[in-house]
Amino acid sequence: MEDFKLFTSLRYDPALIEAPSQGYVTTRWNQTPSPFYMLDFHRDRMLRAADHWGWTAASQTLAGEEGLSRLETLLHEKTAPLGKGPHRVKILLAQDGCFSVEVHPTPSVPLRNLLPACLPEPAGEGTAQAERDKVPVRDFKFNVFVDKQGTPSSEFTHFKTTHRIMYDEARSRYGLSLADPKEVLLVNSEDGSIMEGSISTPYFWRNGRWVTPPVSRGFSATHCSGGNDGTTRRWALERYRIFSQH
Repeated sequence: MEDFKLFTSLRYDPALIEAPSQGYVTTRWNQTPSPFYMLDFHRDRMLRAADHWGWTAASQTLAGEEGLSRLETLLHEKTAPLGKGPHRVKILLAQDGCFSVEVHPTPSVPLRNLLPACLPEPAGEGTAQAERDKVPVRDFKFNVFVDKQGTPSSEFTHFKTTHRIMYDEARSRYGLSLADPKEVLLVNSEDGSIMEGSISTPYFWRNGRWVTPPVSRGFSATHCSGGNDGTTRRWALERYRIFSQH
């Protein structure tokens, strides 16, 4: 195995600072206004990965309120010149605890898509009138493929690292580039269940609710789908927007 780094990609968006004043009261990380989307969840995920691999220096860099503050300070420094436009911020962490950051522009997204009060039914019905201004705007579609070749569950499908050959190969089997509005769902080679999307988290409408393949907080080869320990998945699960189900 070649050397790899942990990474996470989050949204920098000054519009998030206004979220509490616009009635988005369940943001948690925005109780102190912040332009960094789910920063604490991203830190938690990287810390779990560092602990899993026994990367002591990396864990110490991220741990506790001091670690979260250190990461936030770094991001403020990197995004200070960007102005008010939203950007995608990729944070990489090496075994020695050193960060590197890459920043790229990203399209604007309504707050209601980032912090939905609920996820509407596929047909768009069943949403209370009072909540309709806080449900996601459906302004794009993806063509989705189910990979015909299975992928083994591993530490590298659970934690987000720069070792992404399994995702790259799944996309290449269907000729997909990152610019394509297309996705491929990875299938667990052990039991044939849906594991994960190559660049997204899959949700399915079943029995009147949205469900997602189960993922444990720590890596388990036998007690979860094998998918990624996702931040938006965690947010939606903790707020009962979705539920875990095979």
